[in-house]
Amino acid sequence: MVNILETNNLVFNQMLFYPDIAIKKGSVVFIQGPSGAGKSTLFRLINNTVSPSEGKILFNGVDIEEIDSIDLRRKIILVGQSTYLFNKTIKENFIQFHKYRETKPPEEREIKEYLNICCIDFSTDTLCENLSGGEKQRIFLAIALSFKPKVLLLDEPTSALDSNTADCVITNIVNYCKQKGITLIIISHDIALADKYAEQIIMIGGTDDE
Repeated sequence: MVNILETNNLVFNQMLFYPDIAIKKGSVVFIQGPSGAGKSTLFRLINNTVSPSEGKILFNGVDIEEIDSIDLRRKIILVGQSTYLFNKTIKENFIQFHKYRETKPPEEREIKEYLNICCIDFSTDTLCENLSGGEKQRIFLAIALSFKPKVLLLDEPTSALDSNTADCVITNIVNYCKQKGITLIIISHDIALADKYAEQIIMIGGTDDE
């Protein structure tokens, strides 16, 4: 199987030093390590939100510095712990985000399918401003899935969820990504989830804040 992501001698801000990483296309990978190890920073490096002070990141064998950053972020989508939604309905958020990307928004039926994957059973007419942080994160995740990325980066996607909902969400997302050939990379402190779903576990160590 081909490596979709590789890092070589990666350093950020001369404080975070990362092990060399190789991630297979279509695999399910968990990133683990102590708080402050630089896991979230690694995600921002991978989608070129921030740049390394040393080393390289290769996407499909090409240095990401040679790839247009907007095009890269269309293919490598990061869903962080803090997500932004418009003060509109769920359906209107799907439409607005796709408008910004200049892509065709999913139809009502498809929106409901993406919401089901993320264990959201609300009407698409529900106003997002009335939802909890965890619910907003799952709706943003559903929108991210509708973009059909090549790589999906999830930063602590279950931190605000109870164990049953967390297991439901991760099970559905893993199954969806496997069906679509999406490479799934998850930062999670949940050892049980990693043991259950990870095909590869990458340990990150360090002392600086993420």
